[in-house]
Amino acid sequence: MYRQNPLRVLFLCTGNSCRSQMAEGFARHLGGDRVEVLSAGIEALGKNPRAIAAMDEIDIDISGQESTRLSDDMLDGLDLVVTVCGHADEHCPVLPPGIRRVHWPLPDPAKATGTEEQIKTEFRAVRDDIRRRVEALLEKELDEQP
Repeated sequence: MYRQNPLRVLFLCTGNSCRSQMAEGFARHLGGDRVEVLSAGIEALGKNPRAIAAMDEIDIDISGQESTRLSDDMLDGLDLVVTVCGHADEHCPVLPPGIRRVHWPLPDPAKATGTEEQIKTEFRAVRDDIRRRVEALLEKELDEQP
């Protein structure tokens, strides 16, 4: 049975600059009107141009998304919070009843070192991992009865 209402999900990371931004972009792109998506950080560190470029390579534009800090009102009415790094998982606030939490321990591509091509390769690898995880999440959450 399919969900009657949109899935309300928030992707949470340390700075809301890379991983959570990419996850938000994928969820919007793949879920369409079946999801309401937010992303936030424990802090707001601004958008990472390499994350925007990595998503642009696959025709998903996340340049209009904002880097925001998690606030209590963002939690209202959510179904699910997905933490995408250990820091966010450790510092995630206590969630109101009824909101589930999932943790994805993703590496931080912003910490990649090496040549520009090596750094881009790391961003692409994380991007592709996030896509697989978002696809699986949406398949599970949208195709099962709530």
